[in-house]
Amino acid sequence: MQESWRWFGPSDSISLAKIKQAGATHIVTSMHEIPTGAVWPEEEVKARNELIQAAGLDWNVVESIPLHNDIKTRSGDYQQLIENYKESIKSVGKAGIPAVCYNFMPVVDWTRTNLSYRLPNSSQALRFEITDFAAYDVYILKRENAESDYTQAVLDKAKTRFEAMSEHEQLLLEKNIIAGLPGGEGSYTRESIKLAIEQFIALGTEGLRHNLMEFLREVVPVAEQAGVKLCIHPDDPPFSLFGLPRVVSTADDARKILTTVDSPANGLTLCAGSYGARCDNDLVAMAEEFGSRIYFVHLRNVKREEDGSFFESDHLDGDNDMVGLINALLKEERRRKQSGESMVSIPMRPDHGHLMVDEEKAEGVKPGYSYNGRMRGLAELRGVIHAVSQLNP
Repeated sequence: MQESWRWFGPSDSISLAKIKQAGATHIVTSMHEIPTGAVWPEEEVKARNELIQAAGLDWNVVESIPLHNDIKTRSGDYQQLIENYKESIKSVGKAGIPAVCYNFMPVVDWTRTNLSYRLPNSSQALRFEITDFAAYDVYILKRENAESDYTQAVLDKAKTRFEAMSEHEQLLLEKNIIAGLPGGEGSYTRESIKLAIEQFIALGTEGLRHNLMEFLREVVPVAEQAGVKLCIHPDDPPFSLFGLPRVVSTADDARKILTTVDSPANGLTLCAGSYGARCDNDLVAMAEEFGSRIYFVHLRNVKREEDGSFFESDHLDGDNDMVGLINALLKEERRRKQSGESMVSIPMRPDHGHLMVDEEKAEGVKPGYSYNGRMRGLAELRGVIHAVSQLNP
């Protein structure tokens, strides 16, 4: 597997030199300075790639070329935005970058309520707490009919939680949920997010799924010609928030995406932490079923709770079978090698590392993207990969 690291570009507080010292060989990044919907110029992609190569690393996955919400709703100037997306894919292909990770999440990207959840060892993790989310949705955002999306038990806890919150705590919760997180597609105000939510709720699950398939029908042929593999990232978390539709949350969702637009250029990002936040997603079975179309993997783990809450655990100490998943992915690599396929090694990266004491007061550390936490995760995953490879050569 290709040991990769997410880098946020030249402004990232973690340098390419430090990434190389962590043992990673590949970089996962994006042109973060280019606005969502704009074309990625071929020259700028090439220059960024040359910068990475000069550090002795290879850019193996674009994460991501963000999709404008107008593409997801097929409203506004969506057709021109799709044409721009095609041009960006061509630029990526000409630079020799083999894969593009993207998502089709409505309104908000990956969502957490607590960005500094204290673990027993005093390090900090990301957490999604359903009680806090409901408190925000029902009592702060005051979304119409929000109460109908929660059980009475959750609503009772949410009311108690809200009544105990200070104004500062309310604003911090709102910032965590809607102000935009690393790798996301932007931020909202309280009023603008209400409008966006209403638009997607009106669209519905089948409407959003239809728009995803229409998007893929247009861009997949371009990706084929450019030599680029598209790999869609699952919803995070993989269940409805704000009453919004979700179309990349389960194995059945993935199956529909791959069969409706059946092309080798149309694939998946298997994010263990996202799919694994649902207990009904069997990650090993998914790796075995979809293996030939998995072009990128996020290896992170979560501890789930009965009400839907979860926090991001150590990479090898969560509810997901990380060893079993890695074993299934290595089997897929062996199959590809025996079949003579061009893309044998699957890019992987550690994800959402814990914030440890040395970085708590450091400037520029992005939530979930600490250096030490991800380096620890990469080392643990590397050990599993080597051990499994030795046992099953």
